[in-house]
Amino acid sequence: MDPTPASSPGRRRRALRGPVFVWLGALGLAVAVLSPWLAAPGPAAGERRWLVAFANATEDPGVTLEGTGFTGAEVRESITLAARPYPIDLVFYDNQRNDARAVANAEAAVARKVDLYIQYHRGAAANAIVGRKLAAAGIPVLAVNDPVPGAPLYTIDNAAAGRIAGEALAQFAARTWAGQPMAAVIIGRVGDGADRVPERVQGVSEALQQRLPAARLTILDTQGNPAQVAPLLGGFLASQTSRKILIAATDDVTALAAKSAVETAGRVRDTAIVSHGVDRAIHGGANDRKELDPSNRGSIVIGSVAFYLDRLGYAVLPLAVRMLRGEPVPPVTTAPHKLVTAVNVFVEYPPYDMN
Repeated sequence: MDPTPASSPGRRRRALRGPVFVWLGALGLAVAVLSPWLAAPGPAAGERRWLVAFANATEDPGVTLEGTGFTGAEVRESITLAARPYPIDLVFYDNQRNDARAVANAEAAVARKVDLYIQYHRGAAANAIVGRKLAAAGIPVLAVNDPVPGAPLYTIDNAAAGRIAGEALAQFAARTWAGQPMAAVIIGRVGDGADRVPERVQGVSEALQQRLPAARLTILDTQGNPAQVAPLLGGFLASQTSRKILIAATDDVTALAAKSAVETAGRVRDTAIVSHGVDRAIHGGANDRKELDPSNRGSIVIGSVAFYLDRLGYAVLPLAVRMLRGEPVPPVTTAPHKLVTAVNVFVEYPPYDMN
């Protein structure tokens, strides 16, 4: 058998040009999209170092935050990484989701004479006490996701995230199933008021009712137990045999459980799912199974609305530095929620070999 002839130099150059430029283009797009998160001005000439305290909601690895799959450890890591370009030394406290601990942490920070205090705690009474103690000590406060009286606030917007999810489902339905009967379901920890998930549910509901007023809307509460997804959704699917199904999951773990239930019911061809969070459960790490991936564009999970809690430091610390420099900051800054799909997931969360 004759050996396979080698390609000519010109042919090799042409063959390589496509992949090289695809990767360079993807890298350039990733840098452009991530630059608002990653760009940070360096220290001004002669600027002293500041001591900044971050009081985390919890460091318990078994507790997730804001009705998503993110943990306090991921939030803390984002603070650590985001501090690198700044003249900042960090001290960390764990509020342990406990009012007394949150107050004690603030008292410890006053004794340590920190320059600024970042408070992440759900508890209005405790936050009011923390605010008063730090104000009396002349220490500025930046609040995260829950207000501290008189302090600027950085927060997620559950209602806006829900509307993005509802719009995505409605747009998919209009493109794919126009004129066909449809039923919509919102499933997950829908009654979790502590994490403001009802606001998320309301945003989804408003978008669907506005864009698809004829679609029947059902709300199924798993009470945070993914094992309840299959029996609840199975019964719903059995009652809607003649309709296309639109599913809004309140979090990524619920979305994956819903996908499994749909597959078990044999309804993959007439179901679409949108989720909330974009944590590792759905976009994966270097070696994880990836539901949102450019090579998996046929998944019935068409997207998830990003909450970026694993990048919180890149949004919060620039605000903190502006406060330390005496510059004005908005009273409320909202997280940049957006729909992440198989098409743009590598832009929002590049694979590790591109980081």
